[in-house]
Amino acid sequence: MRILGRRIDGGRRRSGDVLLGVLLAAPITYPRLTPPYSGRSALLLVGGLLLLGVAVVLAWRRPLPALVLVVLGSAVDGNFVFALPVFSYLVGRREARAAPAAVVFAVVAVGGTLLNVGLLGTRPRTWFLLVTVLIFAGVFPWLVGRYLRQQHALLLAGWEQAESARREQRGAAERVRLRERARIARDMHDSLGHDLSLIALRAGALELAGDLDPRHRAAVGELRASVTAATARLGEIVRVLRTDAGPSPLDPVDDVAALVAGARAAGMVVALRGDPADADLPALTGLAVRGVVREALTNAARYAPGTPVTVSVRRDAGGVEVSVRNAPPPVPPPVSVSAGTGLLALRERVRLAGGTLDAGPRDGGFAVAARLPGGPGAAGAVTAPEPATAPEAASAPEAGTAPEPATAPEAGTAPEPDPVSPGGAVLPGRLGDARRRVRRSLLVAVGAPIALVGLLALVYHPFVTADAVLDPGTYERMRPGQLRSELAGLPRRQVEGPADAPTGCEYYTDGNFPLAQPAYRLCFAQGRLVEKERMP
Repeated sequence: MRILGRRIDGGRRRSGDVLLGVLLAAPITYPRLTPPYSGRSALLLVGGLLLLGVAVVLAWRRPLPALVLVVLGSAVDGNFVFALPVFSYLVGRREARAAPAAVVFAVVAVGGTLLNVGLLGTRPRTWFLLVTVLIFAGVFPWLVGRYLRQQHALLLAGWEQAESARREQRGAAERVRLRERARIARDMHDSLGHDLSLIALRAGALELAGDLDPRHRAAVGELRASVTAATARLGEIVRVLRTDAGPSPLDPVDDVAALVAGARAAGMVVALRGDPADADLPALTGLAVRGVVREALTNAARYAPGTPVTVSVRRDAGGVEVSVRNAPPPVPPPVSVSAGTGLLALRERVRLAGGTLDAGPRDGGFAVAARLPGGPGAAGAVTAPEPATAPEAASAPEAGTAPEPATAPEAGTAPEPDPVSPGGAVLPGRLGDARRRVRRSLLVAVGAPIALVGLLALVYHPFVTADAVLDPGTYERMRPGQLRSELAGLPRRQVEGPADAPTGCEYYTDGNFPLAQPAYRLCFAQGRLVEKERMP
């Protein structure tokens, strides 16, 4: 498949090169195919097409040398200028470094100026037009290509940052799940350890009974030793599972009714509905039911104080349903910076008990509901932790009951900015740098050509208009038949006239910016003014 993919990409690349070559060859070929024909014209056509073909082949991996070939071709055939924007754009799009291209453009500008002005005697206005073409057909497409390259880099950085954030969130979710499993293990140790200790105590008492047969006494002694060893191994396993140095979170409250009574004693308005007794439930299920009620009441008291809370426990043949719903808070909850680890841990606890948890905004308030199995088989509902996919706090945020402090927002709180969103408050270094480079590239791509042309105009205009501006009043006072020596106010310098200018005519400007084009034509014969004209 990889070989086939490379062949397809290579075929597309060759097709693109052929299409590009045909399009760029059209302006070079067409003038040479029109009469009059000559051997020199055919030679220039063949040489130009070969040069263009080499440039197109190089443009994929070596765009800068291809651009140099096109510039050299434009010195022989001016129609190469149509290929200049294309290759300049490819240099900006495919070259990672900006300095080599900038050096090439600087060398072209300086070398072209020396060649045209110093050797070929090009007039200033023609030089200014050539430099303007270089800027807008060469520098501007190059800057646009660099801007698009930076924009692509920004897109890649955004995707990489988003993927990094997802990996980090998945890791945080898995850590929370593992911590919750350790908490459950400690809770089970507290209950099972107590039961095992009682069994060992009763076995020891039975072992000391005076009327016990010696064989039975030995068996009871072995039973007591086994229970004692099992208790010790259980403690060792829990110590291995612990991931923090904090105390084991014992569950001092035996049932839901006691939790509700404690909340009422603290000043909360709590209504209890259904059957809160959970003594006959499996151990994990009972812990999960009490955990749901405790977590929801704690968050309601912390982030929606004074609002009525309804706790509902319903039993049926399939299991038990517990829900805690609080009314809308009188004022919006404060903006939280937590990551919803309370809900995430609670969801893991419910899952390990074989149930499902649903939490989210309801009618302006917030509701937490869990469905748990209540039959005898529920005790074996513990399963291996499933792969973490995305932080569950994001899918089940705590609104009116904002969560315990952690790292990402829960419902009712302001969501964390998307790492690829322009509105993100805090951007990672790489993504922020990429965005700044894109903004800078756009500013340079638009502003640099305009600034360069403006700077050239500010230098070119004073140079070309010095002692070449004819005052309109002086022009009106001139009369045909006057000697040239009698024309007061006639500038000492002329400006460049049209290519088909008649013999004996002089051209002056009115100072129009930036090209200082000729505005007046004065024609002389035998030293006398024979014609004057204001040019459009």
